[in-house]
Amino acid sequence: MTKLLPSWVESANSATTDFPLNNLPYGVFGTDPGALHCGVAIGDMILDLTQMEVDNKLDLPKASVFSNGSWNSFMALGAGVWEEFRAMLTEALAAGSARQDELTAYLVPMASVTMAMPFDVAEYTDFYAGRNHAFNVGTMFRGAENALPPNWLHIPIGYNGRASSVVVSGTDVRRPWGQLKGPDMEAPIFAPSRRFDLELEMGAIVGQPSNGPVSVQQADDMIFGYVLLNDWSARDIQAWEYQPLGPFQAKATATTISPWIVTKAALEPFRTSTPEREKELLPYLQEPGPMLYDIALEVGLAPEGTAETVIARTNYNEMYYSAAQQLAHHTTSGCPMRVGDLLGSGTISGPEKENRGSLLELSWGGKEPLTLDSGEERSFLEDGDTLTLRGAAHGNGYRIGFGPCTGTLLAAADQQ
Repeated sequence: MTKLLPSWVESANSATTDFPLNNLPYGVFGTDPGALHCGVAIGDMILDLTQMEVDNKLDLPKASVFSNGSWNSFMALGAGVWEEFRAMLTEALAAGSARQDELTAYLVPMASVTMAMPFDVAEYTDFYAGRNHAFNVGTMFRGAENALPPNWLHIPIGYNGRASSVVVSGTDVRRPWGQLKGPDMEAPIFAPSRRFDLELEMGAIVGQPSNGPVSVQQADDMIFGYVLLNDWSARDIQAWEYQPLGPFQAKATATTISPWIVTKAALEPFRTSTPEREKELLPYLQEPGPMLYDIALEVGLAPEGTAETVIARTNYNEMYYSAAQQLAHHTTSGCPMRVGDLLGSGTISGPEKENRGSLLELSWGGKEPLTLDSGEERSFLEDGDTLTLRGAAHGNGYRIGFGPCTGTLLAAADQQ
């Protein structure tokens, strides 16, 4: 395991910062309305790459890469440029760098800015690839003996979501309306969701396009980086609408992502393997090496005006299918992938109750409400609740963090 890389930015040398020199995640920030800049996080500062580009301080093969407040143009330059650029930043921000005086002028305090969407989401696909989550949900609705559908151990199940509803951390989420039908009701009603939930996930960002099937290794090579992802879900709307075609409006309210893209290169020391297969996968899904990452995850829930309670802790290494497998499977039909495509991992749950990544599981469908530190109970989310997802890979004296992935649930809007 690599050690902490020292930086001349002192705040980056703390063992508790999410953003040491080992990390260097990419984001988009604003200091004035309408002015968005691309930057890299280092300690409690942001290196303003957009301004550096304006001042001809960057050497890139294309002009105006960072001019539009998005990382899509940079991603499109390819893996060779990604590697060279990261090496340049690491050298420039390292302790003893000859560029310290030059780059100090481009550092912006993180506390003084507002974070924005780090990339333009081309398409969004959400998977159902965590075995513990799938087994828990299946057990609730079909019993343990039929918990996993017959295809689950053979194929990464997913659905096409709404790119337009992906929002950055800090964006409020409004409780959705929809058709609800309880088991004792003759007909559905139109009302605000009563069983609104979170889903603790990771998001993989596609940085290179494809036009035809790719292998798992090629898929891994296409991935630019990862974010935390909360796929907000209206369980009662979903229960009525999902047969026969699957999730639709229940998953279209919002998907919140963390503001920093942690690159695949930063996570390289934390690679780990997917679990032993219960059924042998078809050759096109078999992995040439470790494709998961050891990333500790947690969920905090804070009712309005009340301190946060950590309600779940788990790890990304619990996934049954890796993002590379999901991406490779996505391309098998010939479906083209584009720069900026986002893949949600599916809810990440571990084997124990405290490892469950959704309230649906934590409260077992509402039958076992959680008691928060404040004494309040939760089966599903209440108006005013703030959810915060956190994640970090832990190295020797440092951590590779993602920053918080936060959203507050607002009351349903009045219907006209």
